[in-house]
Amino acid sequence: MTTLLSNRKARRRGIAFTILLVVTLLLMAFSNNGAVREVKSGLQFALRPLQGAVAGAASGVSSVFGAIGEINQLRVDNASLRAENARLQNDNARLQQLKSENDQLTALLQLQSGFSHKTVAVRVIGREVLPTSRVVTIDKGTADGLALGDVVVAQGAAVVGRISYIGPDFAHVTLISDPSSTVIGQLASSGATGEVGGDAGGVMTMKNIDSSVTISLDEEVFTAGLELAGGIRSPYPKGLVLGSVVDVQRDANDVVQTAFIQPAANLDTFDLALVITDYSGGLPVAGQQEQPCGTSGPVPSGEVTCYTPAPVTQGSSAP
Repeated sequence: MTTLLSNRKARRRGIAFTILLVVTLLLMAFSNNGAVREVKSGLQFALRPLQGAVAGAASGVSSVFGAIGEINQLRVDNASLRAENARLQNDNARLQQLKSENDQLTALLQLQSGFSHKTVAVRVIGREVLPTSRVVTIDKGTADGLALGDVVVAQGAAVVGRISYIGPDFAHVTLISDPSSTVIGQLASSGATGEVGGDAGGVMTMKNIDSSVTISLDEEVFTAGLELAGGIRSPYPKGLVLGSVVDVQRDANDVVQTAFIQPAANLDTFDLALVITDYSGGLPVAGQQEQPCGTSGPVPSGEVTCYTPAPVTQGSSAP
């Protein structure tokens, strides 16, 4: 029985092979026939739109998938570019900060090398910016030779303020823009003086200037460094830069006028400064104060030996 089935399968394979061979030979024989070629051409022409549509659809599908891939790649590239841009911006800000600090340090070193006063370099470590107060904290104190009342300057010998509170390794500096600050300023061209008061808004006010004095815009104002009778000295050394005139206010009927001063130092952003350690303002220490002429007593070294008190006018009595 098994042999019979095997023989049937073999015969079927033989018949199928024979049929395929015959069809192949027939196709080969008639492939060059004109009628067959025309039928073939007609079928190709008839099927051409269908082929084009299928090819277009395939191309469209391929384009869609390609566009999706490109969009995803663009998203990845865009995120990478944003991250790189943020990094470059941070690097640029850091470099700008370093450049600003380097410029300040270079200017301070130049000032320190040619300055007539002994100084200690300090760094700002804190700021207090309130409507009624302008104070910064510096990173050195009494352990570094600083003292209460020492004057602090920035680049260009521009005054920033005085030490108002001090500890062993820090100090508070009240800025000249603080409303409580007052400095006797002197105009560069005329030498006229006035009281320069701080203002939380930034621009300082120079009051009580003689009205006969001509004040020019952009004229520089320096510390007057006045020395009064009795050895009293200004809290600020003479010749430090306070700022420049930005406006003048004058009343034709008044004997004085007012100038508005823009500080020379950028009081809101400076990071490095010098503290003058060899200048003492106010009264000399006890035992070294000047004496009125005609009296005896020690006098401060290098000062005039005496001063003449202002005469006291006494009214005449009625006969």
